[in-house]
Amino acid sequence: MHGRPTYVEIASYLAMTREEKIPSFRRRRREGDPAKRRSGESIRPHLNIFVQQQIPIMENLQKQVKALKIYAGVLTVVVLVFMVIVLKQVNAAGHFKQITAERLDIVDANGQIRMAISNHERQHPGTIGGKELPKRDRPAGMIFFNDDGDECGGLVYDGDKKSASMTYSIDQYQNDQIMQIQYSQDKDAGSLQRSYGLKLWDKYDSFPTVKVVAYADSLKKLNDTAKYNAGIKKLQQPGVITAERLFVGKNSKGEVGLFLRDTKGKPRLKIYINSQNQPVMETLNDKGEVVASK
Repeated sequence: MHGRPTYVEIASYLAMTREEKIPSFRRRRREGDPAKRRSGESIRPHLNIFVQQQIPIMENLQKQVKALKIYAGVLTVVVLVFMVIVLKQVNAAGHFKQITAERLDIVDANGQIRMAISNHERQHPGTIGGKELPKRDRPAGMIFFNDDGDECGGLVYDGDKKSASMTYSIDQYQNDQIMQIQYSQDKDAGSLQRSYGLKLWDKYDSFPTVKVVAYADSLKKLNDTAKYNAGIKKLQQPGVITAERLFVGKNSKGEVGLFLRDTKGKPRLKIYINSQNQPVMETLNDKGEVVASK
């Protein structure tokens, strides 16, 4: 008994050409095989039914493919819009009500640092001659950098029950500070010493900070603490690499006035009000001796 044709039979029948199909039926008729005739004749109606059944499936598949194309197109547009928004946010100026950070570096478009705002622990050590200095102890505050990337000044501060200070420094190009507005106080054995005012220094072009750093590094390579300390002390002598020239303000003795020094950093003229509220004007020689007083 013949039932519904299998997919193999249908595939085989579909693969046959018209010429192959017609002789096949004629041969079966001539041979008088009823079973084969019924088999061949039975494929056609089932084939039609099968094709009719596949039409809705194909139509549904086409709908799914169309929906998938629409979904892919919409998704692509969404991704592109999102990328444009992100790029605009990156390039656009942002507004923040509050930022919490231990250190914030302000840089140029090429990444070169221009200002560091930091706490004590993460403070920038400074840069001289394009070379960042080794980590060192520096107060919290702001450090400024010039177009070459070298440190050119800053505003730093600290303070506790024992001492406190705040300093605004302006550095000479390729050298250390030449002007400061400063405040400092120390509590030593119960006695409070406080000073504040404006200071000016001379810095020598023949001994820029790069040479000072190189000299200090050469002293470290000696591995001799005594020689190192002696060499640093020599650098710190007035007139070697720097000389204080002016102070206007209140010194640690409580004197308020104008204090001038010569090119070697030696005091030469003082005009001030002393702690007893008496006006004083003193002229000193190159040995620091008072030669005239009013």
